[in-house]
Amino acid sequence: MRLNLSSQIVLNKVPEEFYRPKTAVDRSEITRMEKIPTDIYPKLEEAVKAVATAVVDEIKQKQSEGEFCVLGLGTGTSLTPIYEELIRLHKKEGVSFKNVIVFNAYEYFPLTKNAPQSAIKQLHERFLDHVDIDQQNIFSPDGTIEQESVQQYCRLYEQRISSFGGIDLMLLGIGRMGNIATNEPGSSLNSPSRIILIDATSREEMTRSFGSSEPVPPCSITMGISTILSARKIFLTAWGEEKAEIIQKTVEGTITDQIPASFLQTHNNARVITDLDAASRLTRIVHPWLVTSLNWSDKLVRSALVWLCQKTGKPILKLTNKDYNENGLSELLALYGSAYNANIKIFNDLQHTITGWPGGKPNADDTHRPERAKPFPKRVIIFSPHPDDDVISMGGTLQRLVSQGHEVHVAYETSGNIAVGDEEVSRFMLFVDGFDQIFGDGKNEKLSKKSEEIKKFIAAKKEGDLDSRDILNIKGLIRRGEARTASIYNKIPLERVHFLDLPFYESGKIEKLPMSEKDVAIVQKFISEVKPHQIYVAGDLADPHGTHRKCTDAVLAAIDEEKKAGAKWLKDCRIWMYHGAWAEWEIENIEMCVPMSPEELRAKRNSILKHQSQMESAPFLGNDERLFWQRAEDRNRSTAKLYDDLGLACYEAMEAFVEYKPL
Repeated sequence: MRLNLSSQIVLNKVPEEFYRPKTAVDRSEITRMEKIPTDIYPKLEEAVKAVATAVVDEIKQKQSEGEFCVLGLGTGTSLTPIYEELIRLHKKEGVSFKNVIVFNAYEYFPLTKNAPQSAIKQLHERFLDHVDIDQQNIFSPDGTIEQESVQQYCRLYEQRISSFGGIDLMLLGIGRMGNIATNEPGSSLNSPSRIILIDATSREEMTRSFGSSEPVPPCSITMGISTILSARKIFLTAWGEEKAEIIQKTVEGTITDQIPASFLQTHNNARVITDLDAASRLTRIVHPWLVTSLNWSDKLVRSALVWLCQKTGKPILKLTNKDYNENGLSELLALYGSAYNANIKIFNDLQHTITGWPGGKPNADDTHRPERAKPFPKRVIIFSPHPDDDVISMGGTLQRLVSQGHEVHVAYETSGNIAVGDEEVSRFMLFVDGFDQIFGDGKNEKLSKKSEEIKKFIAAKKEGDLDSRDILNIKGLIRRGEARTASIYNKIPLERVHFLDLPFYESGKIEKLPMSEKDVAIVQKFISEVKPHQIYVAGDLADPHGTHRKCTDAVLAAIDEEKKAGAKWLKDCRIWMYHGAWAEWEIENIEMCVPMSPEELRAKRNSILKHQSQMESAPFLGNDERLFWQRAEDRNRSTAKLYDDLGLACYEAMEAFVEYKPL
């Protein structure tokens, strides 16, 4: 069973020569904007194996020379799959780590003895405890020492590194702010190992790395930039589109202390390893016409013309031959004969993505429409990772599908229970107590006892404590109620509202269990019963907590299993991917765009507001101070403005979709 099909979603169908050039000459041409050697892999699994193999080769080389191999290791989530592969190589292929010395890149400060939020503890759990490394060969900063001793301790830590001849290979992830280890923006090139205050964004990432809501200590003892750069070889890893912007700045931008990872540009043996998603903003991927000659596909032409419009500030139909020539797109003039021919081709392509009939318009010529006219009406499944993603991501489209007569089913894949604040539970418990007093005369002893237990638990709960199963169940009920209320508002019959409660989510922590065949089986059973003509699924795979990707992987794996089984319904089913509150599709990738009037946008807002627990008090709003309905409206209005700027129809707002074709 293929459980990671989302990793193979490459929207632009990036030609292999852009990420895997065949010759050194080709590589030097397409990487001319890159200041750190960068290896891009189409799949995470390939990248992980490449890094793990390089680490093992380094270890074996030192073994053959009878020497220790000194590794500097970080503990970010991007390194976890590499550690898993190293463990596999140890257990399955006999790779030994007996000659390995490990220096931990950072440790939180201050820590108490046996503190759960310990970087070295995390490194042990994810890697060191599973291989044959000698415990005496593992070194880490000590987060429990007195603050006045930290400076002296850091000097001794660096002396210890030097006593082993320095670090042979440094393995690091990169934070969203460009931090390496915990060298935050502002760290200097010459900074040594030291104590540093952790930025709020980094603390949020680290909290997710630990997989709990327990707060990360405010400071860290970290290897400095100069310490890291003294390593003979450095690998910097990044996966997923949420790292794309910082990777572009690190690899192609200027060296600046505001992006500490950019200092790797000064190292003579540093290498960045990414998957295609994390590399998606590098010039050779997003604007390849600036670095090499191309075999122009329709999507590349569309991407180039949208870029040219944005650069010149012109709509598509006003672009001239001069605009093309002055901005490196003369190849397109040769290909199309004139600017006008290219302009009208892409203008029509974009115009054909716009439809007010997301389920297809009956009795209409659908030659240039995104969706088929027949069958009509269609059976539609909207998969929603959390109980509000449906209305946040495609609330306007959902309402159109319903109003146009389609049989719409909404499948909420997880309970979303960890995203409910304790005060919501307290509020509902007061309601339960009042309900019992009015309609049960307060005589339901079992209910009263459970109510008291829950109130005492919440009163005694400390920051970082995990919820009891009772609390999680109540929080799940709250979100189910909100989802049903929103569905009723959108005129979806409750018998078409489904709660799948996928098992991977029910860890009670931010970090979820691995998505497994059990999750896929639940989804597969559901879709085989409905036999939909349309499926809508989350395509925003960089959501902050990873749930969307796992949910999408479960759906794609279920579709894949149905395809293997020869399901006839699948031949007449289209799968559309939507984006949520966090980002929008690039316009060159959009294949269906559904406009909304001011009234429809207001109705979408109202359906989002039915999810009251996710308003001001929701635990995971992030650093963005806008509420979910505000983010959604801003995103939808921005999409409409982009179409307007390109000279197409002007709407209040638009929701965009990309088709997924089963592999």
